[in-house]
Amino acid sequence: MTLAVQAKPEEKVLEIRVSDKLTKEDYVSFVPEVERLIERHGKIRILFEMRDFHGWELSALWEDTTFDLKHFADIERLAMVGDKKWEEWMARFCRPFTSAKIQYFPIEEIEKARVWLEADS
Repeated sequence: MTLAVQAKPEEKVLEIRVSDKLTKEDYVSFVPEVERLIERHGKIRILFEMRDFHGWELSALWEDTTFDLKHFADIERLAMVGDKKWEEWMARFCRPFTSAKIQYFPIEEIEKARVWLEADS
C-alpha cells in the first residue's frame, strides 16, 4: 500500500493519495491529520486520489465505517479521483454515509477536482 497525505495548516483541504489496498494501519496514519484539520477549521474538504487502487483490506473496512459515522457531517466536499469505472460507482455508493457533496473525476481531470474543492458553494 502506498499512502500519501498532504495538507497545508492554513487550508481546510486535505489530499489523500492511495494505491494498492487501504489497510487498518493507513487509517492510523491519516485519521489524526483529518481530525486536526476538523478541529482547526470545522468542516474540511478532501481530495481522495486513487491510482492503481484495489479497495480495502477487511480490517480497513471497519475503520472506514467507524470513520464515516464519526465524521458524517465534518466533510464539506469530497472529490474522488480515479482511473477505473468501479471507483466512479464507489463515489455514488458513499453518498448515504456522509453529508458531503461528492464528485467523481477521472485521473486526467485532477486539476479540475482541485478547482471544484476550492470553489465556494
